[in-house]
Amino acid sequence: MNYYLNTYSFSDQLLDAVVPTDLAMVVVIPCFNEPNLINSLQSLYRCQKTKGKVEVITVINAPEDAGEEVLKQNAKTRKEAEEWATTHPKEGISFHFIQEDQLPTKDAGVGLARKIGMDEAVRRLEQVGNSKGIIVCFDADATCDANYLVAIEDHFNQHPNTPGCSIHFEHPLSGNDYPEYIYKGIEEYELHLRYYKNGLKFCGLPYAYHTIGSSMAVRSNVYQKQNGMNKRKAGEDFYFLQKIIPLGNFTEINTTKVIPSPRTSDRVPFGTGKAMQNYVDNQLQEHTSYHPQSFLDLQQFCETVPQLYSSDEWNVPDSVSGYLKEINIQGNLEKIRKNSTSQEHFVQLFYHWFNAFRVLKYMHYARDHFYPDVSVFEAANELLGWLGLEKQPKEQLIYFYRELDR
Repeated sequence: MNYYLNTYSFSDQLLDAVVPTDLAMVVVIPCFNEPNLINSLQSLYRCQKTKGKVEVITVINAPEDAGEEVLKQNAKTRKEAEEWATTHPKEGISFHFIQEDQLPTKDAGVGLARKIGMDEAVRRLEQVGNSKGIIVCFDADATCDANYLVAIEDHFNQHPNTPGCSIHFEHPLSGNDYPEYIYKGIEEYELHLRYYKNGLKFCGLPYAYHTIGSSMAVRSNVYQKQNGMNKRKAGEDFYFLQKIIPLGNFTEINTTKVIPSPRTSDRVPFGTGKAMQNYVDNQLQEHTSYHPQSFLDLQQFCETVPQLYSSDEWNVPDSVSGYLKEINIQGNLEKIRKNSTSQEHFVQLFYHWFNAFRVLKYMHYARDHFYPDVSVFEAANELLGWLGLEKQPKEQLIYFYRELDR
């Protein structure tokens, strides 16, 4: 009996296929009302052969109140995908499909779909005694470089103590698949993501990592110890990685890339698809992002955090002090000090409390009360100056930030 599966798994075993004895990695793909799944499967199929076996589990899903059109598309997707898999055998990689078209409406969504697939990945890895096997999250509209699977395998072998990692991603910025304005919009949105991540890094925060659902991987034993994936309908990736990053030794893979879709979506309340839908709805107005002064204020506060171990005296900008009062920093400081054995331990515990979610809430507080959003290009260039880097022409910023992240 496996404690995690017994206690937290959403369902019993869903796949009957025999598990390869040397199964090392399972890629999990949530798939809802998706007409182009085979593009993603083909991308993984074309990947270079890994040393250990790889399985790809696609969870074709829908809520119990889904409309007829969604159910028809799901059935069509599964039929086409299974036929494709039958005609595309390849040594070292196999494709499996789970269909869950009656998920509870209150929980149905990308988080639950990922969880179903990741729980099944745990079950299959445990069957062959590979509790440290790798579970990879991908998307049904994403593609990847040919070295994607090998790069993940090599990375975890080279970093035996890493609990999980973020994988480099780059949205397509040109092509014939989408209108030109979609490519322009996704360039601005991706720049916002990279600007925000590097802003956190500028502040010295310990969770300056991208949290993209199609671009992350975790060890099975770590996934189990952290009670698995959540059932959020959006932001499941962000909240999941906030359980993994604080464990320490979290890493990044920058030797390959995932290519997420830039398309619009009204399925979720936030995230890439929603941001792109808002961009279109707002008549293609230029994306804005957090004012860089918010990061500068936060950076000044982060420099003072170690001294909070023994002192209540700190001089920080109004945007930070106002927010800290709202979240009762004084009462929480007392609790953190009581549980700290040293200044270093205090800092570690402090950032467990002042976590990535609270930092995001601070950014919203600073935006609403002090510093309105500005053009993402203006913000990204200002941050480069603070990092001691040369400011870039507007059209070069996204490429510069990509290399900065690499």
